[in-house]
Amino acid sequence: MDIEQRYQLVVRNSDELIDEEELRTLLTSNEHPVAYIGFEPSGLVHLGWALVVEKICDLCAAGFKVIIFWADWHALINDKLGGNLENIRVCAKYMEDCFIALGVPKESVSFRYASELIADSKYWENVINIGKSCTMARIKKSMTIMGRSEDEAELDSSKVMYPLMQVADIFSMGIDLAYAGMDQRRVHMLARDVADKCGWTKPIALHTPLLPGLSGGNKMDSVSSKMSKSHPDDSIKIHDSIDDIRKKMSKAFCSIEQTEEDINPVLMICKNILFSKIGKLDIDRPNKFGGPVSYCSYEELTKAYFSGKLHPADLKKATAEAIIKYFEPVRKFFKEHPDNLNKITEILETLKK
Repeated sequence: MDIEQRYQLVVRNSDELIDEEELRTLLTSNEHPVAYIGFEPSGLVHLGWALVVEKICDLCAAGFKVIIFWADWHALINDKLGGNLENIRVCAKYMEDCFIALGVPKESVSFRYASELIADSKYWENVINIGKSCTMARIKKSMTIMGRSEDEAELDSSKVMYPLMQVADIFSMGIDLAYAGMDQRRVHMLARDVADKCGWTKPIALHTPLLPGLSGGNKMDSVSSKMSKSHPDDSIKIHDSIDDIRKKMSKAFCSIEQTEEDINPVLMICKNILFSKIGKLDIDRPNKFGGPVSYCSYEELTKAYFSGKLHPADLKKATAEAIIKYFEPVRKFFKEHPDNLNKITEILETLKK
């Protein structure tokens, strides 16, 4: 595979790359650079992870060594799963199962924990140097990466540590390319700024879109309206029952009068997951409503949808059936490997009481 083919794999279906020249130089000089994506183990996995899995597979195919990083201590700072490290690590094991079930090539990725890094004094030296390179205002502004407001640092000072640690993760693991959704952009920009000040190698930043929640997105604030573990009724879990998927999709926001495609969760699922992975969408409808039809591109679909030739109810029904088919391997995996899913489900039920 030549450099251009590798480059196109890395950037396809992404929202932002910072920057092109740096990536081309990296691919030219390094056959197997290191990429990473970090996760707080904090709940059940939703449909948006399918987009992440596809990009991880792209990076692996392009020759990257991909680290999937479990930010267990970060989740503790962020009060996830009752602020209990054991619960958080159980969740990480469950999430590892999810990645394998969704098709991540296990032999091409490595799973690492923040716990491994914090035992090294060099890690804390990096944290201190990062802190000395940033103003408090910049750090507090970056707290939005953890779904927190700047004011929350006034109540719990450990929250200020979170952005410092996330940047330290990147440098402590020798990351060449930091990948995440657009919600992590601020911390990646912070890492690049810190690299300039400290004389460290600057990480390339790659960002993919955020799926909006089923109730609809917010064009002015895609982060707060993204599909999230924190809003279970506004998201499709990868192991939701077939009936639940159909029910949730039937209620999803899908207004034909709203022409901003990126706030329509049904269209965004089609664009970023179904067409990207499956390549088409089949609409099974009665002859009196136009009969069955297949769309082989997202552009073809939206043209029919916004012209009124495709009714929102038919689109939602077809999208639900495509998701159900997409998740067949996931259902099979968890039927054969239910232990970690059962454990995290029990933890979540206990925390509700």
